[in-house]
Amino acid sequence: MNRTLPPEALTEWAEKLRDELGLDEPLPITLVLDLARDVANAVARPAAPLSAFAAGLAAGMRGGSSDDVRAAVAQVVRLAAEQETTDD
Repeated sequence: MNRTLPPEALTEWAEKLRDELGLDEPLPITLVLDLARDVANAVARPAAPLSAFAAGLAAGMRGGSSDDVRAAVAQVVRLAAEQETTDD
């Protein structure tokens, strides 16, 4: 099985997730991938999926709007950047 997805396959997977989980809005693929990249680079690779999950939980607890998602992601990215500067 090829585990590398072309962009259109990732979009298709995100749509399947959205349908299966009953989500109202499209998944913000680029936002989540950027969060994962930033955390992986600033903290550690294993911290990336955990951080994305935590941001999703926080956004859901705040109401789950697109603004809630962006705010939670921004908090995680800020925290990762702070972690990176304290480790130097």
